[in-house]
Amino acid sequence: MSWAPAELDLSRPNAARMYDYFLGGSHNFAADRQAADAVLAVAPHVADAARANRAFLRRAVQYALQEGISQFIDLGSGIPTVGNVHDIAHLVNADARVLYVDVEPVAVAHARALLGGDPRVEVIQADICFPDFILDNPTTRRLIDLAHPVAVLFVSVLHFIPGDVDAIVEPFRAAMSSGSALVISHATSGTATSQTEEVQRLYQRTPTPLQLRHLADVQALFGDFAMVAPQPAAGRRPHGAVLVPVPQWRPDPGDHLAAEGLPVSPFLASFLAGVGMKGPAVMMEQPEPEPEPAGQRASRQSGRR
Repeated sequence: MSWAPAELDLSRPNAARMYDYFLGGSHNFAADRQAADAVLAVAPHVADAARANRAFLRRAVQYALQEGISQFIDLGSGIPTVGNVHDIAHLVNADARVLYVDVEPVAVAHARALLGGDPRVEVIQADICFPDFILDNPTTRRLIDLAHPVAVLFVSVLHFIPGDVDAIVEPFRAAMSSGSALVISHATSGTATSQTEEVQRLYQRTPTPLQLRHLADVQALFGDFAMVAPQPAAGRRPHGAVLVPVPQWRPDPGDHLAAEGLPVSPFLASFLAGVGMKGPAVMMEQPEPEPEPAGQRASRQSGRR
């Protein structure tokens, strides 16, 4: 309990701690476990979806590293568990810098204890609904150089925020330099069933109820970024490419969920993911004016007099 702030309300379940429980973590309380078990009793594949989402996070970070990105902002990072962004990044690039952002006090307290003063990694407690506060935060400015490519991660967080989430994503899109990556995974309403409705009802007990959105609304969050195709051989696609379920975005060889799990689980089939890359700004050249006929030019000059 040394990692739990004294003022924390232990009687109410929390989505971040429930997610930790789904992943097999230990940073959760009785109320979180009871709520998570109630979800699993209705929809046991929710745990599969949580693990598949964590695996997508790893693959997306690895892709960003392959693209030469060495800076990461993990928004709504949650409670640190196996496969943290900095652990993944530092296996490839020991100098990679990672900023974790979360509003949940347990997540922040445990992250700070885990990091142990590593100068390459920082955590700030902030609500991602206020992107300017995060972007202007002194810790962000010290650690992350937005003049160079950065990977901004909204992994399994936006579906816990009501309203216009593009107002949250857009300031990050605008601040990112060319060559940056935007990573999003989001639960959608594409395959609504009695199970998904019951899971939504159970999440109403938490401070962050589920906000399922349509596929098109999630796709729009990428703006004009070029979508990375979910299969490596396909390269990149123009804006408008369809998102894919989290297990199907560049799956690991032999991943059975990518091939077998989708038909039996709406929680996998409608949990969508994608990565978009920001290209250079396109400057529209002004056409050279066509020369006027001599007679017309003389007439116009005469009129000015």
